[in-house]
Amino acid sequence: MNDFVIKVESLFNGDALLHKQQITIKNGLIESIEPLADNDNDFKSGTLVPGLIDVQVNGGGGYLFNQTPDVETLIKIGEAHQKFGTTGWLPTLVTDSISKMQEAADAIAKARKQQVGGILGVHFEGPHLSVEKRGVHSKELIRRLTDAEKQLFTRKDLGKVVVTLAPENVAPELISELVSEGVLVCLGHSNADCATTQKALKAGATGFTHLFNAMSAYTSREPGMIGAALLDKASYAGLILDGIHVHPDTAKLALQQKENIMLVTDAMPPVGVDQTSFEFFGHSVIREGDKLTDREGRLAGSVLDMIGAVNNAITMLDIDLTHAINLASKNPAKFLGLSDQYGSLKVGAKASMLLLDQANVIQSSWIDGKNVI
Repeated sequence: MNDFVIKVESLFNGDALLHKQQITIKNGLIESIEPLADNDNDFKSGTLVPGLIDVQVNGGGGYLFNQTPDVETLIKIGEAHQKFGTTGWLPTLVTDSISKMQEAADAIAKARKQQVGGILGVHFEGPHLSVEKRGVHSKELIRRLTDAEKQLFTRKDLGKVVVTLAPENVAPELISELVSEGVLVCLGHSNADCATTQKALKAGATGFTHLFNAMSAYTSREPGMIGAALLDKASYAGLILDGIHVHPDTAKLALQQKENIMLVTDAMPPVGVDQTSFEFFGHSVIREGDKLTDREGRLAGSVLDMIGAVNNAITMLDIDLTHAINLASKNPAKFLGLSDQYGSLKVGAKASMLLLDQANVIQSSWIDGKNVI
């Protein structure tokens, strides 16, 4: 049953930190949030916060979505990330063949029909990227946008569809066409200059994939994609806050300039398991500590998890827990257009939430009212 009542020492609803609260859940939704009586000390210690939303998850639990894009893989990846506070996520398929993309889309549709918890949609990271800024994406599979991909991106049974593309390879009118069909366009893996990036934003792009990584740099005479991202207040930008992808001071400057930062993991199979290597398009990716690299030394995703990203944000960005939680819940919910259901604890919203202790260790977790930890 998804009906229950929980009394907590404190509750962060996304706007304010409230003390001694009672929250009532019915049919997986928040029915009420009320203060406890002054003499009621029968509550759970710690802080109840909105569940964390990760818009870029390639793998976890020893599984890579590209390798086996089926429902079982989605369940295994989801279970791995649930341990670390992820209550909503976008399975992410990196650049691949159209047939593999179609397999992935079918798996997403089936999983959502089966109500597999936490899957909010899908993120296609590629294949319409810059060869120069491809990172570990396969050069041979990078290509122009065709009708086959457009038909796939605009399917209506996938939930929220995010597509990462390089604006120098996809014309503004095509971006507008995708956006008009409900696709959320992110810019990334791109060597575009600032002007080209701004044209894509004007055409309807609303996000940037892993800000600073695999995109044209900010320089004195050309702001590049990074400059365009930091100047644009309306768009959202993912940030891999593992201390490897982005220097803490660089991340801090970005947050000072841009409120719409989203914590993301760009997670790979080792998250949640003791795995030191895995195969990625015929090549080995090696884990050394918290760093993943291919044989050429290029970064290949991360082993970051979402509660780790939240705690890193507190330390590296010098912010408090509530601000860090919003970067990992409210902001991605707003980016996805799901803020009525997720990203805050309020009457009528889904009961996707975490109970954290004083050290921000997860004590309990719920997805749409279902207890998963």
